[in-house]
Amino acid sequence: MSNPAISSNPAFSGKTLTAEELNRIYNQPAADLQRPGVDRPAEPQAAPLPPEAGSARPMTYENTISKTVLLFVILLAGGAVGWFFPLLMIPAAIIGLVLGLVNAFKKQPSVPLIVLYAAFQGVFLGGISMFFESQWSGIVMQAIIGTLCVFGVTLLLFRSGKVRTSPRMNKIFMIAIFGYLAFSVVNLVLMLTGLNTNPWGMRSGWIGIAIGVLAVLLAAYSLVMDFEAIQNGVKNRVPEKWAWSAAFGLMVTLIWLYIEILRILAIFRN
Repeated sequence: MSNPAISSNPAFSGKTLTAEELNRIYNQPAADLQRPGVDRPAEPQAAPLPPEAGSARPMTYENTISKTVLLFVILLAGGAVGWFFPLLMIPAAIIGLVLGLVNAFKKQPSVPLIVLYAAFQGVFLGGISMFFESQWSGIVMQAIIGTLCVFGVTLLLFRSGKVRTSPRMNKIFMIAIFGYLAFSVVNLVLMLTGLNTNPWGMRSGWIGIAIGVLAVLLAAYSLVMDFEAIQNGVKNRVPEKWAWSAAFGLMVTLIWLYIEILRILAIFRN
């Protein structure tokens, strides 16, 4: 689930122009063509505009990390509220979903909306974590450790160059994501209508564990896509505001990863 707010910006595409290439584009002469039989030359054509040049205050790894840390501090603060007031979990989840969709498809990052998303998602995670912890003691800490391990291993593999995205894998990823989404919607409908009374619906037993493992793999690949987008943004020296979109994308993926690991552990311990 790559962040559309990042991928929609052409500056994150990975193509970087050198200073010489930019100067050549700016200095190339306009077209000076003449039509046959006409003495007056055609109107000069403007040279093609280059991509957005590097910003004076560009996005860097440092400011991206600082913004990501800030969002997770807000997430943890909201989690404390949700832990002590679990009844807020459902409304927070709905508001968080709406804010997530709005942020994902905005053409420009909105810092207030991203911060609000972190706060409401924190309340939701705090409430659902308290519920799971009351059923299976110690499961929240296990899920947190599992999430950090997947994040760390994926980051190390990406930094080493052993893991990268590819057009073919991106297509497989999108097909798998839509299949997973369709299954989740059907499973939710069956549970809400009472056609399936199992607490996990169709995600019980080894089938549920297998689906959970698939979801974790999809989330890990989504992290690779996020890392690659951040790398391209830093190389292209996009404006610093896009670091907020990068931090938002990482937060969406890590929240998804945490919930999936939490569910896998609960099925195991059930």
